[in-house]
Amino acid sequence: MQTYTVSFFRFWADIWLLFSTACSYFFKGEIERKETLKQMYVIGVQSLPIALLTVAFSGMVSALYTATASVELGLSYYIGAGVAIAMAREVAPVLSGVVVAARAGSAMAAEIGSMKVTEQIDALRAIGVSPVQYLVLPRVVASALVLVFMTVYANLVGDLGGYIVAINYGVPSASYTSSIIRYLKPYDFFMGMVKAFFFGLIIALVGCREGLRTEGGAEGVGRATTSSVVLSIILIFATDFLLARIMFPPQ
Repeated sequence: MQTYTVSFFRFWADIWLLFSTACSYFFKGEIERKETLKQMYVIGVQSLPIALLTVAFSGMVSALYTATASVELGLSYYIGAGVAIAMAREVAPVLSGVVVAARAGSAMAAEIGSMKVTEQIDALRAIGVSPVQYLVLPRVVASALVLVFMTVYANLVGDLGGYIVAINYGVPSASYTSSIIRYLKPYDFFMGMVKAFFFGLIIALVGCREGLRTEGGAEGVGRATTSSVVLSIILIFATDFLLARIMFPPQ
């Protein structure tokens, strides 16, 4: 029990130290722009097709479950709004975060972990380069930014997937789109983007932290990669719950 308690506090101390140090470099303008752009491509562009495909099928499933009963009950007008609100508030940011954590977060941990066990991190320190400035900050900035933009695209694709299924189950096309326009508020859309921003921070900080603490050669890299994905996904769902309570309190 004592070991788990120590590990828990050590984890959060490491995360806070990485975040505060990265912020200090960011506000001083000491950011590696070329590396940041590279990470935006790796994290965002390369993950985008998987995220969009995942969210599209989620939108289709949401419409599939509600379309038949709603048409029978005469409530087909509300299907579009239901799918769109669920996408904006939860599905798009959360699933995009999970996909990025599984694909890019694991890659961060593996790449930095490999550098750690081969003493490349020590070499950076020896020549006066901060690993946080050179490795962590670009990944944190890139992850937070691209996840916001991925969420925007994921919303559109998820709503489109729901639309395709809904109209095939007898929901009028005009009803689907007009209900979205009427009931989906800019606040819902914006809060989903705010969630995505926090998820991006979590993914990058956890991935980099696990990479920097890697020990034990190739086996240690494997452990760091696995723990990065597991911890990121757990924290995404925990943070989602906390943010949902703040952003969308019970009426």
